Amino acid sequence: MSKKILFLVEVSIFTALALLLDILPISFKIWAQGGSVSFAMIPVFIVAFRWGIKGGLLSGFLWGVLQIATGTAWIMHPVQGFIDYALAFTVLGFAGVFAKQIQHNVKEGNTSAYLMYISLGVFLGSVLRFLAHYAAGIVFFGSAVEGQPAWIYSLIYNGSYMLPSFILSAILVFFLFHKQPRTLLNATS
Repeated sequence: MSKKILFLVEVSIFTALALLLDILPISFKIWAQGGSVSFAMIPVFIVAFRWGIKGGLLSGFLWGVLQIATGTAWIMHPVQGFIDYALAFTVLGFAGVFAKQIQHNVKEGNTSAYLMYISLGVFLGSVLRFLAHYAAGIVFFGSAVEGQPAWIYSLIYNGSYMLPSFILSAILVFFLFHKQPRTLLNATS
């Protein structure tokens, strides 16, 4: 199978898995308007670590678009929808900035180094996603609690599910790749 076809197949499969993990009842819905603690970011991180930024950004973007297409997105305004879905899920793919370091250290058998880079990648992607949701929350939702500034409300609202999602993703991605580190290597490695 050619590298390009393998790339497209993996991005498609892992994006579909992200959507499936997001809508299955195994996620913990925290807020009615969106926001849940789930395993759904993990497939995007896997693509980012196997294929780099390009694969991660594409997988994250497609996941956000699929949420809109399937009707699972909660959109009040088109710009908010773009920020909360297209942008917020796309930036998860920036975890792929560490793909080369991860793959190099997997090849070298340097477990502590590739696990550190995995953790940094999951942290970077999660923080960027949080910042997009946080900005959309400040601009478009204001304060749902009278007398509370919008920035505090958005911080609490988005932090309440993004922090646990980051921790869950970091632990599970760490565990998955500690048990099977060669799965991080793409077909060209």
